[in-house]
Amino acid sequence: MEDKSEFLCGVVEGFYGRPWSVEQRKVLFQWMQRWGLNTYLYGPKDDLKHRLLWRELYSPEEEAQLKTLVREAELRGLRFVYALSPGQDMVFSSSCDLTLLKRKLRQVTELGCQAFALLFDDIDHSLSQADSEAFSSFAHAQVSVANEIFRFLGEPSVFLFCPTEYCGSLCSPSVAKSPYLLTVGEDLLPGISVIWTGSKVISRELSADSLVEVQNVLQRPLLVWDNLHANDYDSRRVFLGPFKGRPPSLRSQLQGLLLNPNCEFEANYIPLHTLGHWHRTGAQILKGGAGQYCPEEALSAALQDWMEELSQPLQPGRQVRPSELGSSGSISKSADNPPTSRGSKLKPPPGTERWDDFPSAVPPSATPATKQGGAEDMPTDRGEGCEETRPEEAREREREGQGEKEREGGEEGERARKKDQGPGRGVLEKGQGRGLGGGKAPLSEKEVRLLVGLYFLPHEHGRPGQSLLQDLTWLKTNSHCVSANGKKGPPPKVEEWRVRAGRFLAACDDVARLHVSVVNSVNRAVLYDLYPYIWDLRNTVLVAKAFVSWLDGRVLNDTQSLSSWRNCFHWCGVAMGADVLGVESEPWVFKGGLSGEVQMLLPIGTSTELFTHPPPLFPTCRLYNIRPFQLKDKVELYRMVRQLHLKTQGKQDSALPHPDLIGDRYLGASLALKRYQASWLPAMRDKYPTRPHGGAQEALLQFQEEQADYPDSLLYHFPSQVWLDALPELVDCSQGVFCDVLPTDRQRLELLAKLGFLEILRGEARPREGVVLGRLL
Repeated sequence: MEDKSEFLCGVVEGFYGRPWSVEQRKVLFQWMQRWGLNTYLYGPKDDLKHRLLWRELYSPEEEAQLKTLVREAELRGLRFVYALSPGQDMVFSSSCDLTLLKRKLRQVTELGCQAFALLFDDIDHSLSQADSEAFSSFAHAQVSVANEIFRFLGEPSVFLFCPTEYCGSLCSPSVAKSPYLLTVGEDLLPGISVIWTGSKVISRELSADSLVEVQNVLQRPLLVWDNLHANDYDSRRVFLGPFKGRPPSLRSQLQGLLLNPNCEFEANYIPLHTLGHWHRTGAQILKGGAGQYCPEEALSAALQDWMEELSQPLQPGRQVRPSELGSSGSISKSADNPPTSRGSKLKPPPGTERWDDFPSAVPPSATPATKQGGAEDMPTDRGEGCEETRPEEAREREREGQGEKEREGGEEGERARKKDQGPGRGVLEKGQGRGLGGGKAPLSEKEVRLLVGLYFLPHEHGRPGQSLLQDLTWLKTNSHCVSANGKKGPPPKVEEWRVRAGRFLAACDDVARLHVSVVNSVNRAVLYDLYPYIWDLRNTVLVAKAFVSWLDGRVLNDTQSLSSWRNCFHWCGVAMGADVLGVESEPWVFKGGLSGEVQMLLPIGTSTELFTHPPPLFPTCRLYNIRPFQLKDKVELYRMVRQLHLKTQGKQDSALPHPDLIGDRYLGASLALKRYQASWLPAMRDKYPTRPHGGAQEALLQFQEEQADYPDSLLYHFPSQVWLDALPELVDCSQGVFCDVLPTDRQRLELLAKLGFLEILRGEARPREGVVLGRLL
């Protein structure tokens, strides 16, 4: 621990957002020990006593927690670095503030901590009036306090200083000419290390040349605070990809590298696993051994181990399971020392090149339209319908079969329903069966690979994400080949369009099935951390799926008027991510990640609010089918409407003069539609005869008053209305409540699909998950 030459490699908990729990940090320390990492820096921005209330001492309970963490890190052979961020409101020239700062750090020292950091990142450059009189510059004020605290702590072997200009893009006018950095380099005591993030806050790559330039200015080796996997700047993005873009040989120029990871603890297994691989490879190179860090191989090894982690029934927050506790209440050896990484390369199964092949991951800056080859350019096998049955597929099919048997209506009813639908339908029903069955199971290898490929890195999509974007762009660009006004493209081009469209729709179905599998996964800790992201992407790709289905035979050619859909494609984005903003832009400039880039290709422009759909209170994978209304449904529909009314009014059934009154009042006229005047009203007069002071007669009069007189031409084209409501017994009202739909033509269903209420899957319409459909007529 006292060796200053040791390369510090590990984790910095320095993100904005809810800090990790004590239990999660203990698990983190287990991971770090297992993978050869050696340093943890405590600095969560939203810990009030780390940043906003830095002057306040920790309470006895907080002291006990910190002491436990320091001791746990020591037992694991890790260095615990305590960081404080006083720069927001500190008066650098104030002896009182300096005393309070020393008091706070003395308290932490007494808890056993021996390594420290002062962070002055993300604060205003201006000085107070008192500081302007005491110091010649902002840099002098910070350096003076850092030097004073360093001496006060006895010049510890690890003392880190994070400057306000902590990356190349924040330096003014440049790294080499920054007065701020020059002052820090000249006046900061030699034993203090400086933190740096690279050329950007989130650097795509770190090069030796750029680091040498900074080190020459600061006159000391740097410690890299690496934000590669940080996601606190975008609520729609999470990064599951490997550590990459940093050659292992860099460690000869650095004092250390600490990864600032995803806010969601469970999302960091692969990033930290591969960081450990990178660290071990660098150590071998320094010792003169042969070694080369390959991100793809590191990813495969991490996936192998993560599969074991995902098979464990962990609860949200990483609570210790009873099985992990021995008789004395301490963590058992099996939980405390999990199996080490085998380091073997996980090879993708044959026939799954489209999703499972990560070495060819493509940056989002690659223009999708550049890959517009023929059908032969598209992978032909998605791993479905293969003669060979792989183990994970066998397990998945078994789970699906169990879910289908438990579904309402039984197995025979399911077969009958699919027979009515015809071949090729019900793709999502497999996942639906698993969801309704409620059985929990581990994710399959194929599903985990797809998950990682969809949420890869801030500057780079995995192959699944890139394929989605390329296909959607190509289909939109070439939609004139299947135009509606007869001027279609040559038959081979039409066939290519439809083949690629079919594969795009299948890819969207893969994402929907992945959502179902995540919801039903046995590892609930991973579920709750990743669910908002897979929910968001699933909803977006289902809209894109409806859009592509609509494109086939609906778009008019360029010879049509400017009001045609073809000429309205200027609403859509024409490029994605880094194409628009430049490769060197920070990732947060363009919001949404893969989901946002798919959305940009839809005909809504930059109106991201149209797809803002928060996840439900409880993770769900339920899907509801919409079918034509049948007379046998009327009794159940009336019951639902009556139940809603009585719950709202706080009444009992006995208070109604007739059990059908509420159904007739709110639903009957809509079911009758064009037969309203001819047959429905006369039938109601017979059903509810005139009575003195009769509530039914009063309601019947309201029927006639409220029924609008719509022209026949309007009813012919748009005989529809939407009523959204939820049954009162539902715990989570984001669940879809299904009543029914009248016999309708495809045009009206497509209109509802474009409005976001429905999705149309191979001729069958279903409501979006979370859309509350009380009546759809």
